[in-house]
Amino acid sequence: RRYVAGGECKSPARLEGKVVIITGANTGIGKETARDLARRGKVIIACRDVVKAEAAASEIRADTGNQQVIVKKLDLADTKSIREFAEKFLAEEKELHILINNAGVMLCHYSKTADGFEMHLGVNHLGHFLLTFLLLERLKQSAPARIVNVSSLAHHGGRIRFHDLHGEKSYNRGLAYCHSKLANVLFTRELARRLQGKSQRRAEWFSAWLLSTTDEEVTANALHPGSVCSDLVRHSFVMSWLWKIFSFFLKTPWEGAQTSVYCAVAEELDSVTGQYFSDCQPAYVSPRGRDDETAKKLWNVSCELLGIQWD
Repeated sequence: RRYVAGGECKSPARLEGKVVIITGANTGIGKETARDLARRGKVIIACRDVVKAEAAASEIRADTGNQQVIVKKLDLADTKSIREFAEKFLAEEKELHILINNAGVMLCHYSKTADGFEMHLGVNHLGHFLLTFLLLERLKQSAPARIVNVSSLAHHGGRIRFHDLHGEKSYNRGLAYCHSKLANVLFTRELARRLQGKSQRRAEWFSAWLLSTTDEEVTANALHPGSVCSDLVRHSFVMSWLWKIFSFFLKTPWEGAQTSVYCAVAEELDSVTGQYFSDCQPAYVSPRGRDDETAKKLWNVSCELLGIQWD
């Protein structure tokens, strides 16, 4: 059981006066991440289901004694909702120190977002891509700041199928999830590279690149939370059944949240960016996840799909 639990974030870092946004924090590892960070500072829970989010926020307030746990509506399957969320946030909050792109969908039957994107790609990648774009200037103004992207070990099975990004020619819901998680890793890699500018320093570490910046910059890291007993597999009867049978071998949501918390607050990561973590330590990234050309192309295609210019 102790082996399955994995790493634990030991950082005592406080976040007084700092603002954190966590997407999809009304359940699972997102909720536990919010609970931990609410013990440290102000947390904004950004969710599609406001009723469920309010219930989670109320529980977290009671548990932590922190009344600065705020719910905001955000539907990552609708770019209009993402823009409305960002507009309201920027009008109400003058600082943003940590953005945790946690929300996601898994094993959905074929469907599309409000903007016509395949659901896994649209929510897991494009939605967070746009949200990060809209909030980046506020993060820069609040630096040092961090962007944390929740990916998955499943990125090893992913490919960026530029010829069929939206699965209109062929679709497998398991692979669609893997593709979107690979997109998270590539987005993190390219974002870190662009944020660094000329201060880039590279060193090989666990067969991945360790990218360093000064303390006054915005960093971006990705992570694998582990196999967590949560409702993420709710779209698959078989996976839900297996999750129940083998629950002893899965992480609890609290255990699954530890690497997210670690990436958000650990002091030793102040100058680390472009890295991928699991169990609160650097982890191996697949060769496709280290492909800079694919990362750049995905960035440009994402901008085209979203109708934005992000240089």
